[in-house]
Amino acid sequence: MGRYPGLIYFVLKRLDSLMAIGKSRHQAKQRIRAELDEVNWNGSTGMIYSHTTRKVYQQHILAFANWAMANYQVKRPEELDTHADELVSRYLQEGIEQEKSPYTLQTVRSALRLYFGWKVAESVILPKRKRTDIKRSRVSVKQDDHFQPQHWPAHILFAQATGLRFAEMRDVHVDEIIAQPDGRVIVHVRNGKGGKARNVPVLAGYEQDILAIIEGRAPHEHVFEHMPKNMDVQSYRRASAQARYRQHAPGRTLPDGQGSLSLAIMMRRRR
Repeated sequence: MGRYPGLIYFVLKRLDSLMAIGKSRHQAKQRIRAELDEVNWNGSTGMIYSHTTRKVYQQHILAFANWAMANYQVKRPEELDTHADELVSRYLQEGIEQEKSPYTLQTVRSALRLYFGWKVAESVILPKRKRTDIKRSRVSVKQDDHFQPQHWPAHILFAQATGLRFAEMRDVHVDEIIAQPDGRVIVHVRNGKGGKARNVPVLAGYEQDILAIIEGRAPHEHVFEHMPKNMDVQSYRRASAQARYRQHAPGRTLPDGQGSLSLAIMMRRRR
């Protein structure tokens, strides 16, 4: 008789079954909304639409499984499923007591809820995320030492004008930059966060600069043949968002960065 596979094997197999690479989360949500007859439904489809999400969630789920095996002698997948609510609640509570960041705890909970179901550990109240807790790119970081802005003017201009993510800039094609009859320019993102496509308007005043980047180039060519891995795209995204805010709300001051993130933003990011 062959050896019974270990718990980790079953965890990985279940994660494999949840993969939906190349499929649209947006379309899946639309189908669910139609089936439920709830136009505003915004829950999880229960699937994984990107390799990055799989990597992050797998790391957290395997850490939880190893914790359950080490502390509660859980060896079989049915045991893990049966006691999921109790174990996940204890695991999250330990994370709170260890003062793990709210962002980490919410990511862990999202991963475990995708795996076990979205009602698991409902009794555990996680600490709220605050804007002041988000440290990335607020000050000079190590990667800045390896990035020379003067060598990448087109990349910086594009990031500031569009606010795209690193992978979105890397993947965009020439024919996905579209000039509109009214003079505006939009960038079509085929595969954004969660596999969702969207159209991003270029900031007013940058239109001709963006069109100059693609002038005379083949339609299916990547706009950027190479993306510098140490480019702090997040800082340019933030600057772009601030500029967009000022364009749409002239005369208004930007939020001061204090206080909690809005509930709508928190719920959207958890999913």
